Amino acid sequence: MKNQRHEAILEIIAENAVTTQEMLIELLAERGISTTQATLSRDIQHLSLVKQRDEKGINRYTLPATVAEEKSIFEEAVTDVDYALNIIVLKCRAGMAQGTCAAIDSVKHDGIVGTIAGDDTIFILTRSENDAKKIAKKFRSEIFNGK
Repeated sequence: MKNQRHEAILEIIAENAVTTQEMLIELLAERGISTTQATLSRDIQHLSLVKQRDEKGINRYTLPATVAEEKSIFEEAVTDVDYALNIIVLKCRAGMAQGTCAAIDSVKHDGIVGTIAGDDTIFILTRSENDAKKIAKKFRSEIFNGK
């Protein structure tokens, strides 16, 4: 449910100039997703949403540039996500691993200890197997649900 809500939030803010949490709660309700203001506040924090002025001068919720950049690079570069124990492996198109790895490093992901990239492969060391599972699932949803 949480992942569905997060995906809906990201879709809604991409499609609408959402200026308040109340507006976001209403737009979620239109999609059949009921939530409280407290839960929505936690979701906004978890998704790293910020309020920024758009080209029309409206302060609206959006992804910060680094998160949006990471998601865009992921959709373009990453072809597979897997993990074993506490290591995540991302397979990328040839020559795209280092740029993708830099995008990962620019966003603070809880549980990631460090990354290393080759030409078409990225290794991500996490603090625990549970962190690897959770982060790999998040990466998969960002990459493959965007296509």
